[in-house]
Amino acid sequence: MSEPKNLAYGSWPSPITAQSMVADAALPVSLWHQRGRMWWTESRPAESGRNALVCDGRDLWSSASVRTRVHSYGGGAWWPDGADGVYACDDADGRLWRVSADGAAHPVSPEPAFFHGFRYADGRPHGDGTVCVRENHLVARERGGEEANEIVRFIGNGLGEPEVVATGADFYAWPRPSPDGQRLAWVQWNHPNMPWDQTELWEDGHCAVAGIGSVVEPQWGPDGRLYVVSDHNGWWNLYALDGNELTPVFELDAEMHRPAWVFDDPSYAVCDDNTVVVAAMRGSLAELWAIPPDRSDPYLVDLPWTSYASVRPAGPHAVCAIVASPTQEPTAVRIDVADGTHEVVRPPARAAVDAIYLSSPRPITFPTTDNAEAHGLFYPPTNPSARPPAGEKPPLLVLGHGGPTGAARSQLQLGIQYWTSRGIAVVDVNYRGSAGYGTAYREALQGQWGVSDVDDCVAAARHLVRTGEVDGDRLIIRGSSAGGYTTLCALAFHKVFAAGASRYGIADLAALAIDTHKFEARYMDSLVGLYPEDEEVYQARSPIHFVDDFEAPMIVLQGSEDVVVPPNQAEMIVAALEQRSIPVAYLLFEGEQHGFRQAENIVTALEAELSFFAQILEFDLADDIPPVEIRR
Repeated sequence: MSEPKNLAYGSWPSPITAQSMVADAALPVSLWHQRGRMWWTESRPAESGRNALVCDGRDLWSSASVRTRVHSYGGGAWWPDGADGVYACDDADGRLWRVSADGAAHPVSPEPAFFHGFRYADGRPHGDGTVCVRENHLVARERGGEEANEIVRFIGNGLGEPEVVATGADFYAWPRPSPDGQRLAWVQWNHPNMPWDQTELWEDGHCAVAGIGSVVEPQWGPDGRLYVVSDHNGWWNLYALDGNELTPVFELDAEMHRPAWVFDDPSYAVCDDNTVVVAAMRGSLAELWAIPPDRSDPYLVDLPWTSYASVRPAGPHAVCAIVASPTQEPTAVRIDVADGTHEVVRPPARAAVDAIYLSSPRPITFPTTDNAEAHGLFYPPTNPSARPPAGEKPPLLVLGHGGPTGAARSQLQLGIQYWTSRGIAVVDVNYRGSAGYGTAYREALQGQWGVSDVDDCVAAARHLVRTGEVDGDRLIIRGSSAGGYTTLCALAFHKVFAAGASRYGIADLAALAIDTHKFEARYMDSLVGLYPEDEEVYQARSPIHFVDDFEAPMIVLQGSEDVVVPPNQAEMIVAALEQRSIPVAYLLFEGEQHGFRQAENIVTALEAELSFFAQILEFDLADDIPPVEIRR
């Protein structure tokens, strides 16, 4: 490699382009092993964000996109049929289909009266049919009010009305038949709870566990034992149900479950020989543990990854999973936990980035308000072809994750390396309320949304300025959804950041309380307060009411069909900034929902943010990209 050039931070040439985010991108989303075959779905931005169904490396089901819109966020859109195929939801009509290994597809659910009138998710084979969650929007249209969530069973090839197994609760998840098909377990909960607050475990129509917090992820072992994850002792750990009592199977100061924003992303598996394999998360770093069938001497499996998802049984003492690390994008693998050997089932489709351009994240802990501590992953600028002028410190991009009950991920994310390889430092903040640090840390955001999360993002930036790693005059902040709300609050209530980027962020909490989907309709009861009883708090936490306090320029990006954060939220804040002649850029992406899935839009959004920050912070770009229009 030639001698590095002296270039200002932000101006470094990088091989990681916005196009590389989507070129040949086909990352595995969910993974199953069934009768010797490996099945998975993969997200393909180049095909308008289609989730393709794949069996043993072969595309099936033509151009269908396997996706469900239950809870709006979906997940659990397909599952094995127990024979040679799978049940899968087609996003084109919302119907449930049965797809065989040769690609033949037959509808199971009846055609709805209107688009996505019935939605299905999170099922399992049951007898000669299947049991799953159904979200009934026909009820809402006919009677008014919210859609009905329930558990239903289709018999045989379906096409008739399914049997309703459970109804009456606001939400259902994890319907799981026992191996002999004689028993059925599931989890249910009611407003105002979220699945990480208070849930109930039910078995055969009777409540088995309730009132102890979040009880989630029921699974049956081959021997007929029922396992669950519970946080009643301060961490999501693994237990077995004995009568109505939970018996510890594996306890650790680590999280063995991720907040259930989507369906059916298991963190543990019970193998064919009753070995239990658990992915345990300590902060942003995950590790894989195995518990032998006699439950003695759990051991850590020595593997190179820091992220595990879709952990499922794949034979005796073997699992399949989607794994990743700071130098590896999500990859589907099969792991023998007896000796730690593994085989790659589905590697990332795109070519690997040369590791010399990759910034390695460093976990940081720093002081924040209320004598508390918060956490994050810090990525220093990294590029062997450039070096900064003497004495210059890099700009810092502060990332606030979504949720807000989410977490920064310790895996290769080209969307972060895009910035660091250009000379911009990044800190991905695990503010109070994030998963990975136990129940108390996750609940520390209750009643404090828009305050503690914002304080922690500000504290992260100030910590890195104080330690001399970044330039305190060039701090910028960016977030999506709940992270977008954190961004807007940071810019409205603190004078720390030089600019910000909000992707489908929330500007008006009251508007969100009135106009959002059922899953999150009462989420803010715990995060903020009751509405309209606590309307003053909602106003005090809503950036839209403090437009006179905005001073920093902002870029706002929004999907036109977003039902979680409707476009009017973005348009209110943009209009307010324009009225005050604060530099603002606004991009509305037609056809996009909550999150950008189409390749062209992913590229446009990222390049627009880079162009915006370059114009505001006044650094030259090495990239030949169209400048985003800034209204002043």
